[in-house]
Amino acid sequence: MSLPLIVGISGASGAVYGLRLLDALRTAKVASHLVISKSAALTIKEETGLAADAVRSMADVTYSNGDIGAAISSGSFKTRGMIIAPCSVRTVSDIAYGGTENLLSRAADVVLKERRRLVLVVRETPLHAGHLRSMLAATENGAIIMPPVPAFYHRPTSVDDIVNQTVGRCLDLFDIDSGLVKRWRSEAES
Repeated sequence: MSLPLIVGISGASGAVYGLRLLDALRTAKVASHLVISKSAALTIKEETGLAADAVRSMADVTYSNGDIGAAISSGSFKTRGMIIAPCSVRTVSDIAYGGTENLLSRAADVVLKERRRLVLVVRETPLHAGHLRSMLAATENGAIIMPPVPAFYHRPTSVDDIVNQTVGRCLDLFDIDSGLVKRWRSEAES
């Protein structure tokens, strides 16, 4: 069996990215280990009408955000890496400056120290200089900042098309072909 991918969902708007990511991992037969922050549980309910437990049931393994002794808090627990989708600026700042007071930021810190891939789907706009400094510091630590900026070359016709493209591109960074990405000029030109 392949290594699991850690999925974090923070309290930023855009809970649908985390839900679609869990669904895509299940389809791709990649195990997901999920952490949902307390504010994410509120955002999930507000944006989707789902309870956090319903989202947890989509993952293979779940952890409480307060469980800093969980398997994913140790570098000896091997994973593919981690995607936090959506990722709040607060979570980016914790990751940028080494804050590890909850499992979400601790697991991200472990992923970075082990030189595994960490993708942060930062959902905030507009940005002030402090946000940008935090994103730069997280990048300097090894994270990949991937705001959910929609592509239009594939001519999306729904929000689902836009979400799928972003989630698929996140998974591309782990060499997981989800089938969600409409590739640029993927068809032979005549």
